[in-house]
Amino acid sequence: MQTVCLIGKPNVGKSTIFNRLIKEKKAIILDTPGVTRDRIYGTVTYKGKAFRLIDTGGITLENGTFAKDILMQATLAIDEADIILFVTDGLKEIDNEDKMIQSMLHKANKKVFLVVNKLDNEKRQENIYAFYELGFENVISLSAEHGIGINKLLDMICENLPEEELSDDKSLKFCFLGRPNVGKSSLINALLNEERLIVSDVSGTTLDAIDTKFKYNGEEYTLIDTAGMRKKGRIYEDVEKYSFLRSLKAIDRSDVCVLVIDAGTGILEHDKHILSYALESGKAVVIAVNKWDLIDNPNEEIKNWQKEMENNFQFARFAKVVYVSAKTHKRLKDLMDAIIKAYDNTIQMLPTSLLNDVILEAQAMHMPPSYKGKRLKIYFAHQTGYMPPKITFEVNNKKLVHFSYERYLENEIRKNFDLEGTPIILQFKNKNDDE
Repeated sequence: MQTVCLIGKPNVGKSTIFNRLIKEKKAIILDTPGVTRDRIYGTVTYKGKAFRLIDTGGITLENGTFAKDILMQATLAIDEADIILFVTDGLKEIDNEDKMIQSMLHKANKKVFLVVNKLDNEKRQENIYAFYELGFENVISLSAEHGIGINKLLDMICENLPEEELSDDKSLKFCFLGRPNVGKSSLINALLNEERLIVSDVSGTTLDAIDTKFKYNGEEYTLIDTAGMRKKGRIYEDVEKYSFLRSLKAIDRSDVCVLVIDAGTGILEHDKHILSYALESGKAVVIAVNKWDLIDNPNEEIKNWQKEMENNFQFARFAKVVYVSAKTHKRLKDLMDAIIKAYDNTIQMLPTSLLNDVILEAQAMHMPPSYKGKRLKIYFAHQTGYMPPKITFEVNNKKLVHFSYERYLENEIRKNFDLEGTPIILQFKNKNDDE
């Protein structure tokens, strides 16, 4: 998936543009708890194309220089982007902050669209000509607040997105995700050293990522390592809020995502956020608690950890948790087996007859609640997709589906089918609807 980022000084309307573009999304894969309210990325789909959108804080000058955190997030976003939207305020004159951003972007050697915002009538449209001074070829005017020019912007973006390259590689691909210093690299090295059957190291399609092919029990696998995250120095580690940007592309390309948690520091809020990003992308997941060799009384501690896992990852109780040690190589086999099982479950197709038997019994045990004298009726259920499994229910009125009953149906499905490691999507459609 290609990446588009919004860059600009404060109060030019970047967040309004971001929200407008995100609303073009036609289908939400999962409404997963745990995502930060001020998240800085989203996925936009438009006319059959999809791209990742990154929002950034306003770039400003303090004492003539960039503040450290602003420089960090701007550098990251520009580095990751295939297309940059340089947002300016069409009601104000070009100032030193605009010119500083202009200089950064001309040096970036990326495709840049200059977006002149807040031009909501014909008279204000004339303001656009002053912004050609910034020296960008592609200039577009719009009013994000009123939705004027949004579709034109989307057309321009989609026309300039490079075609996705299709890979012939059919091996299971997985990646390790996590906060800095949780032991991802050590775990990767331990896993590869365990097998000592590395096939090749090739450059991945993601920036600074390495695809490592290796064999396990005679089958070939691809490990996507986002080691490039550490090559730029501590600037990427100082503010954890942005440390996941490089991991997003690895998530896109993976079949299974492994969240690595440090057993020494415990579960932090950011761990939940990272896992949420993988689930929002519909990926199968495994949780690896690393550095287990540092735990005293592991038999007793594992009970406490299981409780903590249930409390903190209620939205992903289906994820297999493996307590591993990169240092001692303990339970690395269990980790690989959990990855393989999560993948097998995310591609499986559930038998239609058995699925309907489960749903029929679930309704008999717990009838849907009524609303204004009307009650939900489920006529038929069948699987309509995989990676992750997508189950479509034909009902009398999809507006009668309450979130609590939807959760109940998911729990009943999971009780009857082995779906460990994979999210599932439940979709409801009226019986006579074509869509």
